Amino acid sequence: MAASAEQHYTESQLEAINQALSGGGFLQIRRMINGLPPADAAHLIESTPQKVRAVLWQLVDIENEGDILQYLNDEVQSQFLRQMDAEEVAAMTEGLEADDIADILQQLPDRVIREVLDSMDQQDRLRIEHVLSYDEDSAGGLMNTDTITVRPNITLDVALRYLRRHDNLPEMTDSLIVVNRNDQYIGLLSLRKLLVSDPNVTVREVMDTEVEPIPADLPAAQVATLFQRHDWVSAPVVDAEHNLLGRITIDDVVDVIREESDHSLMSMAGLDEDEDTFAAVLTTAPRRAVWLGINLITAFIASGVINMFEGTIEKVVALAVLMPIVASMGGVAGTQTLTVVIRGMALGHISRNNSRWLVSRELLVGAMNGLVWALVIALAATLWFDDPMIGVIIAAAIVINLITAALAGALLPLAMKSLNIDPALAGGVVLTTVTDVVGFLSFLGLASLFYA
Repeated sequence: MAASAEQHYTESQLEAINQALSGGGFLQIRRMINGLPPADAAHLIESTPQKVRAVLWQLVDIENEGDILQYLNDEVQSQFLRQMDAEEVAAMTEGLEADDIADILQQLPDRVIREVLDSMDQQDRLRIEHVLSYDEDSAGGLMNTDTITVRPNITLDVALRYLRRHDNLPEMTDSLIVVNRNDQYIGLLSLRKLLVSDPNVTVREVMDTEVEPIPADLPAAQVATLFQRHDWVSAPVVDAEHNLLGRITIDDVVDVIREESDHSLMSMAGLDEDEDTFAAVLTTAPRRAVWLGINLITAFIASGVINMFEGTIEKVVALAVLMPIVASMGGVAGTQTLTVVIRGMALGHISRNNSRWLVSRELLVGAMNGLVWALVIALAATLWFDDPMIGVIIAAAIVINLITAALAGALLPLAMKSLNIDPALAGGVVLTTVTDVVGFLSFLGLASLFYA
């Protein structure tokens, strides 16, 4: 219901902008775009074709550009960043959090990144370089260096007075990070406990030492899993020596979860998760052409198998009618297994200890469904063509293909992961090829034996 209301709101805004553009009401558009929250303004810009998008961006006030830019997807960010010089980027990102600035800079060439960093003051430059030194898809790349730390030997009253000296606290601050004199992580002091505890007790007496910090090199997907499992709002990040580096907040983790979801969805079609909905034709067509070419190769492989049994198909026309059923059933069954396994891998559920059980389970499911639907399809084929033999043949082919599909759907993502290949990207194409080839080979092969 909320999503529907939001969509209606966006459509109303787009309609208002289009009407204003038609009437030349640029002043009205400027007020509208700059009066929106940055996230809503970014969503509105992404929801327009490129020519309109360029006009909207020119109407954004300079002081709002950085706030809006951080909410745009990578491809749209790159479009706008390519039009700016280093000084403009540095001015635009002033005041943003270190992790957001790092995300923006990573869309630029190395030479421009260096120029932007050189134009910053020393303190900001060191903070950004610290984040940029880590992979963008790691905890270090996600973290923000803006933290509030306290020592374990001070009283809560001192900690409260220390907090009051700040003009404001970093966003998503739910805990103070407790460190020793060497800035090594010790534990967390939640603001809730700070506010309700006796102000005369020390931080050491009420702090939580059971929360493990996140290693800086931990992959972003695993960071998201930890946040989901423990319901964290923020978490400290440390290096190999347990030195505090920064913290990760839930807003960045939500971005990771969304990107992982987009990646899984778009990769199955061979597309980039940052694909621009309104990208130009000359940009979109080549990207899709590559995947279509790969699919064409697999289609030729399946067609080659069919061609091997050309003589049998000419004798029994019913085979040509029923062939798609065998391939389709295998493809759907394999996709079901593949999706379950890839999801389990993404959630961290699958390991060497339980992968054998999972493969066995999928084989049994494939065999059970194969037998059930083989009987149904055999009966339908027999009645349709008045030929019991064709029913027996397609039943056997269905069982063979569904068992093969279950095995391929379970083993392919595990094998690809061990080879550092993204299962979401390549799994679907390979699986479709396997189920098509095995389906046609089993069905037409058995037919050639019985109808020879």
